[in-house]
Amino acid sequence: MATAPSSTITLDINGEKHTLPVDHRTTLLDALRERLGLTGSKKGCDQGQCGACTVLVDGRRTVSCLQLAVAAEGRTITTIEGVADGGRLHPVQQAFLDLDGYQCGYCTPGQICSAVAVIEEHAAGWPSAATDDVRPEAGAPELTPDEIRERMSGNLCRCGAYVSIVQAVAQAAQAPARATAAGEVGA
Repeated sequence: MATAPSSTITLDINGEKHTLPVDHRTTLLDALRERLGLTGSKKGCDQGQCGACTVLVDGRRTVSCLQLAVAAEGRTITTIEGVADGGRLHPVQQAFLDLDGYQCGYCTPGQICSAVAVIEEHAAGWPSAATDDVRPEAGAPELTPDEIRERMSGNLCRCGAYVSIVQAVAQAAQAPARATAAGEVGA
């Protein structure tokens, strides 16, 4: 019986380098949770449909249950554990606390990572399916509840805290501009 191919990789996670041997079939989610003890990202559906495992890879939202760990080598990964600035919560985290943007909390890490990217994508002028005018010269659309719902649609909440989540994203988007843990979107 042949053994599965494996490699030793180095992952840049939350500003720290982690070197570990992995089977080439290991997902980024499993490497984070099972190999590195970063259990904030949750395994919901394990099929890329619920968003509970969302992390930021080079500032872009990624469902880590579908991303192979070997494919993440050389990229900058931010998990929920790395979103805060030391002891200071990220504006998205603070807004989720302020507005009860969580119920059981299972989806919250993925929701927060996704919301961080949503705000950056919107600020960069990226349109969504809810954007009326997608011409580049139109600039960023107003971040309405419809825009937020569309942009966050890949993250499911089994408790149904969507009203509070939309309010939290809107509040965080109004927070004073500062460098995010995610870095530049699309950089």
